[in-house]
Amino acid sequence: MSQTRRASRRITLLAAGTVAGALLLVGCGGSQTGSSSGDTKFVQGTGQITKVDGADRKAAPELSGESVDGEHLKLSDYRGKIVVLNVWGSWCSPCRAEAPNLAKVARETKDKGVQFLGINTRDLDKANARAFERNYKVPYPSFYDPSGKLILKFPKNTLSPQAIPSTVILDRDGRIAVRALKELGEKELRSALDPLIKAK
Repeated sequence: MSQTRRASRRITLLAAGTVAGALLLVGCGGSQTGSSSGDTKFVQGTGQITKVDGADRKAAPELSGESVDGEHLKLSDYRGKIVVLNVWGSWCSPCRAEAPNLAKVARETKDKGVQFLGINTRDLDKANARAFERNYKVPYPSFYDPSGKLILKFPKNTLSPQAIPSTVILDRDGRIAVRALKELGEKELRSALDPLIKAK
């Protein structure tokens, strides 16, 4: 390979690495809002939390795959429950900040028909994801999705989880009722869940 071609290839690889790094930084705690198209009738909340009226909710895609612990997980197995689906990575500082809030609310709402699930993404080593779950005493399973392919299953013009961290809450019919493109506090999470718990 000529010196010119080697130099050109090196520049291309460096550019690709820079783009990947930029996407990583934007994804973790970035300010992207991921707003959907104008034909969706969403009720826009403050602080990047979006809530959808019952008549306008769209079904979440079917998600299935291996968990961080090597078990098989299937989203539709939890139909009939309110599902809190949180996208996280062990490398993400806002994910670490919100983890105790999610774990606490998950434990305290389990008897009210609420099931928490995670989607662990961009962790190339399961050991890091498992250590995160141990450290924060996460009481619920997470899909292991290092490439982000499960996140891409959310169709366009729906409230897809477009940032890391992000949280999508599904009603008992498996429809997307709430999306938060931010780190969630305990009070915000309960505020989003309470109306769905009461709507039996």
